[in-house]
Amino acid sequence: MSAVVRSRTRIFSINSINIKRFSSNVTAGPLKESIISSSRTLNDHPPSSSTQPPPAAGAEKKPWNFLKYGLIAALTGGVATAGYATYAYSLDEIDHKTKAFRASANHPIGNSSSSFDKFQAYLSSAAMAVPAKLVDLYIDLRRLTEEHVRGFTEPNSDKLLPDMHPLEQNVFTIVLDLNETLIYSDWKRERGWRTFKRPGVDAFLEHLAQFYEIIVFSDQQIMEVDQVVNRLDPKNFIRYRLSRVATRYVHGKHFRDLSMLNRDPKKVLYISAHALEGTLQSENCVSIKPWQGEVEDTALLDLIPFLEYIAKHRPADVRTVLASYQGLDISKEFIERSKEHRRRMQDQKQRGLLWRQ
Repeated sequence: MSAVVRSRTRIFSINSINIKRFSSNVTAGPLKESIISSSRTLNDHPPSSSTQPPPAAGAEKKPWNFLKYGLIAALTGGVATAGYATYAYSLDEIDHKTKAFRASANHPIGNSSSSFDKFQAYLSSAAMAVPAKLVDLYIDLRRLTEEHVRGFTEPNSDKLLPDMHPLEQNVFTIVLDLNETLIYSDWKRERGWRTFKRPGVDAFLEHLAQFYEIIVFSDQQIMEVDQVVNRLDPKNFIRYRLSRVATRYVHGKHFRDLSMLNRDPKKVLYISAHALEGTLQSENCVSIKPWQGEVEDTALLDLIPFLEYIAKHRPADVRTVLASYQGLDISKEFIERSKEHRRRMQDQKQRGLLWRQ
């Protein structure tokens, strides 16, 4: 009996195992087929006809290249126009010539105008607004630049000297240069720079200070001028000192503009070894021999008689007197003229004596 039960139990377990295996095979079969079918569907699907090739890169760049070159051309034209205007016209001329053009950008639109006229006026005003603003910008920038440059090229004041004292209105003014006129600066490797004083400077300044207002006007820096004048003139015969900041810078060179001195040009004498090269008023120049260290130089002392004569006789316009010495050595020519004058006076005196006899 027990044997029969064991055999039935074994048969039942074998059947259960077979049923499980069969169920698992049936379940796995359709799933595998489904996955394979899906892959076939994806792989066998024909490519979509809507796929387009990428556009060419050159077609996209053409509008940008046109815009870029257009901006470059406009910028180049604007710079060229501004450069020509700067070269050919002054700021005041440009301001005057473009005044009407800039005003057209702000032309008022009348209320009685038709709608078409208003629209046309609006378009015209809008089209002119940008060029007008550019012209305004150019004028402002040029004015600012010229004012900045003027600080380096123009004298630092419209009146370089204070007003003359009322009691000295008839006093003449002597303007003296420094280099090779009163001093000479020399450089040697073993000692460096050294400045020498011209022979006769002390006597020249002391004597003429009785008759003239004496001024030093140099194209050197203010520190150099002060240092030299302090040692050159310990007795303060020189009233004022003017340096490079008071000069006018023209074509790469510093010029002394005597018209800015706040003195009557009829009473100004400019004495320099480079007089005609260093001032804008050649008619006020008194040229003197350049001094480069010669020990026996007497040029300053030789000039005293002429300057004393001017101070005592006070001509109405010293420029007419200087014009009569143009191209001549003033010291020597004045001595010759003085001798000739004395000779004539002596002859007249002798004729008077003969007439009385």
